[in-house]
Amino acid sequence: MPALCSADAPHDVGAPLGSFRPQAHETGERSLPMTDAFDGMYDTFKALLDSFPPSEAVKRLEQLGISAEIIQQIRERHEQQTVRIKELEEPHAVVLGNRDTWYTGPHAKDKCWPAIVDTLRKDGWPEDPAIKSLDDSSTRVVSLLNHPKEKSYSTRGLVVGYVQSGKTTNFTSVIAKAADRGYKLFIVLAGVHNGLRRQTQARLVQQLVEPNPAMWSQLTGLDRDFTPQENPASYFGKSNGTRVLCVVKKNATVLRKLFRWLEAASDYLKDCPTLIIDDEADQATVATNSINPLILSIMSTLPRCAYVGYTASPFANLLIDPGAEDLYPKDFVVNLPKPEGHFGTEVLFGRYALDGEDPEQVDDGHDMIRSVPEDDVPCVRPMTKADAEGFEPVITDTLRTAIEYFWLATAARRVRGTGNQHNTMLIHTSVKTTVHDSFRRPLEYLRDHTAVSLSDSALLLRLSSLWDRETAQVPAEEFGEAKVPFEALLPELPEVLKSCRVIMDNSNSEYRLDYENGPVTAIAVGGNTLSRGLTLEGLSVSYFVRAVSAYDTLLQMGRWFGFRNGYADLPRIWMTDELAEWFRHLATVETEMRRDVDIYMTEDETPLTFAVRLRTHPALRVTAAAKMRDAVTAASSYGGKRVQTHYFQTDREWLRGNILAARGLVGASVANAVTAEERPSEGRFVYRDVPYDLVVDFLSSYRFHEQSPENDADLLTGYIRKRVAAGSLRRWNIAIVGNPRGEDFEFAPGVSVGRNVRARLSVPNPTPGLADIKTLMSRRDAAVDLDGDVSTLKEKGIMDRRRAELPDTGLLVLYPIDKVSAPSPSKLRREALNAEEHVIGVGLVFPAPLYDSTVEKYISADLSKIRLEDEDYSILDSDDA
Repeated sequence: MPALCSADAPHDVGAPLGSFRPQAHETGERSLPMTDAFDGMYDTFKALLDSFPPSEAVKRLEQLGISAEIIQQIRERHEQQTVRIKELEEPHAVVLGNRDTWYTGPHAKDKCWPAIVDTLRKDGWPEDPAIKSLDDSSTRVVSLLNHPKEKSYSTRGLVVGYVQSGKTTNFTSVIAKAADRGYKLFIVLAGVHNGLRRQTQARLVQQLVEPNPAMWSQLTGLDRDFTPQENPASYFGKSNGTRVLCVVKKNATVLRKLFRWLEAASDYLKDCPTLIIDDEADQATVATNSINPLILSIMSTLPRCAYVGYTASPFANLLIDPGAEDLYPKDFVVNLPKPEGHFGTEVLFGRYALDGEDPEQVDDGHDMIRSVPEDDVPCVRPMTKADAEGFEPVITDTLRTAIEYFWLATAARRVRGTGNQHNTMLIHTSVKTTVHDSFRRPLEYLRDHTAVSLSDSALLLRLSSLWDRETAQVPAEEFGEAKVPFEALLPELPEVLKSCRVIMDNSNSEYRLDYENGPVTAIAVGGNTLSRGLTLEGLSVSYFVRAVSAYDTLLQMGRWFGFRNGYADLPRIWMTDELAEWFRHLATVETEMRRDVDIYMTEDETPLTFAVRLRTHPALRVTAAAKMRDAVTAASSYGGKRVQTHYFQTDREWLRGNILAARGLVGASVANAVTAEERPSEGRFVYRDVPYDLVVDFLSSYRFHEQSPENDADLLTGYIRKRVAAGSLRRWNIAIVGNPRGEDFEFAPGVSVGRNVRARLSVPNPTPGLADIKTLMSRRDAAVDLDGDVSTLKEKGIMDRRRAELPDTGLLVLYPIDKVSAPSPSKLRREALNAEEHVIGVGLVFPAPLYDSTVEKYISADLSKIRLEDEDYSILDSDDA
């Protein structure tokens, strides 16, 4: 037998970490030779894989004169390893077919991955399941990358995790394993804020660079984003075997500098396998005019480049046009498993039942959500931009309770003495930095006043009652913890209050959250800088009333997701009932999205033959409108919702068509209503018990603006027909609401009301022909057909009354709007509507269904333009290949 030596075959090869070589009974394959000689040949093959893709490594074995029979046995053993990787129970993945699975796990000679394992063990990570799961999931991702020695490639993949679930540790492990196998340049796009970039740089330096400093060169530092370096040859020249790490934020200026530097270094990049990790890949990457093209430009300078996005909210990424030269994850989507002990959306908020599930078997979540009354919201958040200037927050009863509970929970954690040493409370009410700053004085006053009042019997009774109530609602024993009695935590309270800092964490802050210099106890008030990626260490209490309109933004603002080792019974979240419902819906969306990935993984689908469905919501967008331009809209559910028009075209023909539709509906209502209430002096007409088909006919002729996805006529009529088939919404009340002081608008003979004034929002660069009036319906209008006094009813009260009085009757309200609609002088951010014809606004109020008879609707990426052809790969296995 020929000697097994070659200049291309390194000799420093040992057995891999873990069970690299399965026994025959474990794989189900026929037994393969296990002689020392064969093992030596297989080790040579593995060594060759560091320098060549599998097919090329086989050719090298042939050149060494190894027999065809032995080579076939080597290939079969390697195939067993690749099958093991492909068939890992977790994580699930959907993959573009025929990707060469060259990576089969760590080797004993590796340096970067073993260093990470050592660090995790020192941090107390258990071998099974934590480290094993991380090993499997990162191995799966690396196996989907291209072999670093392939001549050229441009891979696009997506890894979907959970908010605050260890995605950074996962991609750090992927970087480590790729570095051990020959990837050279690592570019990490770390969010859009300096805080997250710095935090990511620190983690990567700690886990990658410090254990193996001779292996790494850094283009960025803790306090230094990318600046062009001289002499690219010193980083990328063939004589330099170090790996290059670059952690940059998604900032156009920074990325432009990086692009130009790489472009100038192109002579050295031909043989530079590159891995780009896009952390928070849904943020700034998708459908942006600057960041997206710059990422693509950077990739264009790198002939061997793999792009892998990481995100917990992949909604935008999954809606990219797959047919465009963009970042749609065409090569793979990996669904990371939920780590043990992770607090996710479903754990906290529960979710709705999916198709085929028994609602009784779906968990409602832990009892950790506390309600903030709607009346409290204006006290802690300015309701308009104009109100933000000079805003003074009020410490409401619910906010004070949340803060006091935070101090109690912190004291209890000190008694326990386990888990994370930090303690944080989050207050997130607004994105405005001036609003954040306004909280400092009242919060510090409450802290100081409480500190000097700890001997007050009334205060102690209130705190004791609060603690007993909360610990009774969420028993510590259910989480493997022991309840801390109030008497035991009371001695800790003075020091808790003394050490508690009030920190404004925003882009203007001089002092930010810093967990690197000893234990922190802090009430953090912030907005965007705290709402994505950044970990709030020891977060136990959140007070959250920030209103947002998109799934991904809302989900990423939930900093309370993550791990709560040692205090899993203590987290609490204060928010409005509406926000809690939105998060419950998000939990349903997340679960269904992941189920789609799991299902398609088993059906021989690829990212280019299936599109993950994303369940929609009438009050929320899946993501920003610009990111949904290539999405296919299916439908939505409207039970218990209010739908209203606020976008309008201003051209005459469009508006006249809507006037004709409205007059047709009113004329038919006059003729078909069972009863009519005419109050022209109040600007009100109500026609009761109108047949539903008149509403459907109106919706088919009335034109909604295309920028109002929640006002899709097909979705609305489809929903109505579904409810009608279930015995509901057969009758409707049609109302007209006008301005008693406005000039008359006639809908039908004898049916006239004054025109309403609805000025448009003033925007710097308005879209031609588009007007946004922001709000059409008042709360009172949604109750226009209810009996008795409704003036004091809130939103929930109105819906409760509707369910009691009109459980199966819909309400449609028509609004005539004056085409000029000049704003009052006090409305500084408004301007005249100035339409070419009077405008007809429409509001619809749907009763909540007594039973779930609705059909949920979805959007997904449009795959209609994708053409796939099956290629014949049999030639690769033929004798003539």
